[in-house]
Amino acid sequence: MRLKILFAVFAIVFHSLSVEANKINDNEFLDGIGDTLTQAPDNWFNLDAEANDVRGISTEKAYSELLKNKKSNTIIVAILDSGIDTDHEDLKNNIWINEKEIAGNGIDDDNNGYTDDIYGWNFIGGKDGTHVEMDTWEVTRLYKIYKEKFENKDINSLTKNEKKEYDQYLEVKKYYENELENASRTYNYIKKLYEKFIESETLINKLFDTEDWTTAQLKGITSDEKDIIDAQKFLLNMINANYTKKDMLGGIEHFEKLIKFKLNLDHDPRSIVGDNYNDKTEKYYGNNLVKGPEPFHGTHVAGIIGAERNNGIGMNGIADNVKFMVLRTVPSGDERDKDVANSIYYAVDNGAKIINMSFGKSFSPDKEYVDKAFKYAEKNGVLIVHAAGNDAADNDKIKNFPHRQYINSKDECNTWIEVGASSWEGNANFVGSFSNYGKINVDLFAPGVDIYSTTPEQNYESASGTSMAAPVVTGVAALVWSYYPELTAKELKSILIESAIDYGDEAVKLPGEKDKTVKFNKLSKTGGIINAYIAILMAEKLK
Repeated sequence: MRLKILFAVFAIVFHSLSVEANKINDNEFLDGIGDTLTQAPDNWFNLDAEANDVRGISTEKAYSELLKNKKSNTIIVAILDSGIDTDHEDLKNNIWINEKEIAGNGIDDDNNGYTDDIYGWNFIGGKDGTHVEMDTWEVTRLYKIYKEKFENKDINSLTKNEKKEYDQYLEVKKYYENELENASRTYNYIKKLYEKFIESETLINKLFDTEDWTTAQLKGITSDEKDIIDAQKFLLNMINANYTKKDMLGGIEHFEKLIKFKLNLDHDPRSIVGDNYNDKTEKYYGNNLVKGPEPFHGTHVAGIIGAERNNGIGMNGIADNVKFMVLRTVPSGDERDKDVANSIYYAVDNGAKIINMSFGKSFSPDKEYVDKAFKYAEKNGVLIVHAAGNDAADNDKIKNFPHRQYINSKDECNTWIEVGASSWEGNANFVGSFSNYGKINVDLFAPGVDIYSTTPEQNYESASGTSMAAPVVTGVAALVWSYYPELTAKELKSILIESAIDYGDEAVKLPGEKDKTVKFNKLSKTGGIINAYIAILMAEKLK
């Protein structure tokens, strides 16, 4: 199962469910569907391994011991994401404002091609104030194009170039059909799971003559009736897995949307944007409504990087002198290459020093345009931080876009950092069970499990994913750069990687493999976890 926006609220459970859905039978419902989940310590990602006995990034220690009475410079961070709630109490003072633009006058005051771009830009919005919310996956878009071209074509009549494209069609077709089959199977599985939950709950409610029974009461049931014992066993199993009715309804909704929108060949919302999508050089489209219809993901990412510190509300972000440039690029579905490229150009041209990208996909048909934008960012000294993905897969073996390697070239983006997700648990569960990894293509890991951060409408929630790990790295990068602005992007990248705490010899569960362990240094280039305290010490030495 591919979670296209790299956000793993349901990732751990759904990954196992998608496997279990391949072998549906009544016994599967009565077997364990997950491990008992324990509670993460408050603010754990900012804590210190020695002082707090939790493998955070030592943010609080850095501030208290190294940064007292030091002056910092503001760092602009571009967040390419689903949108951000710019009115959030813990974020609103840290939102980037385009001082060259006069808000609401309908004029492009700074002549940058974007009218009233006060906080950034929405590249997936329409001129009439509408938004693309649900879009397809890239594989769906490609399959539709290839299917129309090759479905009834005589294979023997294909030219050499057409044959190459036909081979790509076969790859896309296989991938698409597999995703659709898995989505349909898992959807049916969760529906059946939910129905059994309701059936079991109804039996127990009737037995106790109340809906307010406790787990202790459930455990204490003794009965000769098979239906009661089966219901007891099933519900205890669900409680042990911390899997609720809300989770199941969320799962049903997730896979309904997957089938109805992301894998639907007939769904195409691009007309909302109103651009000429085939013109990849076109830049000036969209609108300035950067919050979008569903800004949960982007708002959560922003809080990790730099929610206001020590203001007595919510939570503490990492960087204390940061401004968020909001670039709405990612719908519920796959981001489009054209929008990614244009967001990068906008970020660089408007002063962003770091770009956070917590998204990814399996196909990138216009990668050359995205690569040009990355080269532009690299040339202008911009650091790029990208989440490795939530497929529990080896990025050295799978296709995961965008990535640092330039197409048709041996060169790569040298200001790029690829990030996997670690947990607060200091044992075999140290690595997020959903996290992608790669000895070649993943640089380091960062906290990405049970990260408490800002969410829309003045709320806060915990979420998991490499989407959460990437902004941890972005936050450390912004923190270091704000106090040591003389560093180049390449120097900063080197510091962040070299200062990572080495846990390489520890045995950890290999993501995606229930019973297999590997040394942590097999999962990334460094075998390390980013650390703000050590990074600042290294930056001070280079001063």
